[in-house]
Amino acid sequence: MEQPSINSQTVRLTVIAPAHNEEDNVAPLVDELHQALMDLPGGFEVVVVDDGSTDATRTRLLEAATQLPWLRVLAMTDTPPGRGNGQSAAFEAGIAQARGELIALIDADLQNDPSDLPGMVKLLEEQNADFVQGDRSANRRDNAVRRASSWVGRFFRRMILADTIRDTGCSLRVMKREIAERLPLEFKGMHRFIPVTARQLGYTVIETSVRHRPRVAGEAKYGIWNRALPGLIDCFAVRWMRGRRRPTSCIEVDAPDS
Repeated sequence: MEQPSINSQTVRLTVIAPAHNEEDNVAPLVDELHQALMDLPGGFEVVVVDDGSTDATRTRLLEAATQLPWLRVLAMTDTPPGRGNGQSAAFEAGIAQARGELIALIDADLQNDPSDLPGMVKLLEEQNADFVQGDRSANRRDNAVRRASSWVGRFFRRMILADTIRDTGCSLRVMKREIAERLPLEFKGMHRFIPVTARQLGYTVIETSVRHRPRVAGEAKYGIWNRALPGLIDCFAVRWMRGRRRPTSCIEVDAPDS
């Protein structure tokens, strides 16, 4: 199979996918991303971040990478035994290494559909937006408990943060690189607040309907108990940070000629 050429320095799009114990999902994910993006003008790369996996996730990725020059594999270090550092930290690690002008985020569990990505890139360009957020609301394939926890989380985000994003829990999103570099993702749980943070920073965020698929392999990493209460606490933290944020732009000045 002929591979798309990519510049070693810059590509149009970097897709970042954190993976913790997703050995049965990463190879199909990589294949689907290739099928979706092989004709993308400007080229692409895929960065999969192995976040402390204890199964064959990294092995499967490295096997694929030997044949795919656009696939890069990062391994998180200093992870707790048997666990990862979480999606926020893994996204942060991937963004730091990305070469793309645009950054796309996606889950590695195959519940997001990579075929939505080209349309999201096109929409960003057509609407002159800075950020496109996926919305799974019309196509959710989660159970009733996860739907309920999402509704509760959305209610509190709207009340505390005035966050009107319909599906902020959807990891499928495309943004300009400058936004990704400004996100405080070194803090646990911040991936849930990426769209509202982008808006707080003054960027234009739009939403678009995307597909959602049931998980067919691996195990879900989040449930109602490790999402609801931490998510509520994080809402207050994000509101506090909003009021403490200060501009950091500057210019270099020279001494006047004598």
